[in-house]
Amino acid sequence: MTRLSPPATATAPARTTERTRTRRGRADRKPRVLVAVTAIFFALLYLPISVVTLYSFNSQKSLTVFSGFSLRWYRTFVHDDVLISSLGTSLRISLVATAGSIVLGVALALGLVRCRTRLGSLAGLIMLVPLITPEIVTGVASMLLFKGLGITLSTGTVMLSEITFSISYVTVILRSRVAALNPEVEEAAMDLGATRWQAVRLVTLPALLPAVLASAVLIFALVFDDFVLAYFTTGVDPQPLSVRIYSAIRFGVQPTINAVGTLMLAGSIGLIALALFIPRLFGRRGGLDILSGS
Repeated sequence: MTRLSPPATATAPARTTERTRTRRGRADRKPRVLVAVTAIFFALLYLPISVVTLYSFNSQKSLTVFSGFSLRWYRTFVHDDVLISSLGTSLRISLVATAGSIVLGVALALGLVRCRTRLGSLAGLIMLVPLITPEIVTGVASMLLFKGLGITLSTGTVMLSEITFSISYVTVILRSRVAALNPEVEEAAMDLGATRWQAVRLVTLPALLPAVLASAVLIFALVFDDFVLAYFTTGVDPQPLSVRIYSAIRFGVQPTINAVGTLMLAGSIGLIALALFIPRLFGRRGGLDILSGS
């Protein structure tokens, strides 16, 4: 008997499926070179931070030999009046800069979204300039401005500089949120007898509250850790904590600085995590979407 071969049309779909799976498997494979580059990048980024954190718990006054875990340098920091004073100064600067930039940033975001003229578009473009300008340029320009006006550098000048620098961040975060609001809600409130200000205060601002809180926490973390702008605009005393640390390490790195750096890192991570988590408390989009402006 002659054995009949299966028709070609029956094996064609199977071969096509097998080829498709092979192509998908190749596409899903991660290039080894990119994985290696990514691993090296994160190692170079976080390895120094890990070393600082590890030696902040060193029991001995050594930056090269780890002798054992201890909270000695954290206790030294707590009893250091100079560093504690600088910490208080940084907290005051951060609080004032956060409050000022939030108020001005909310107003600017509302104005840029509601203004449909060419002037509004130009203002929106100018608002982005501080984000792409090197911070050292902003710091030198701020210092020259204060010197030209005869203003003595102090904590107040640092606050003014930080507010000016942070407004753009607040505006970028809130601008997309304002654009997503339905203007008919405000119009309905005014039809019911509310004034323009009452409509903004009772309708618009509560809708913006999650984004405003996330922006406030993020700005607080950025200002608290800022060094460049604070260095060029601060006075002799009291100095922010970042400037005080820089002044201290010029004469040699002390283990106490490792403890201070670890505490600042932990605080910054906590604040940023809080900024990302706040919108979820209000049942809104994730914090990453709000902060990225999407």
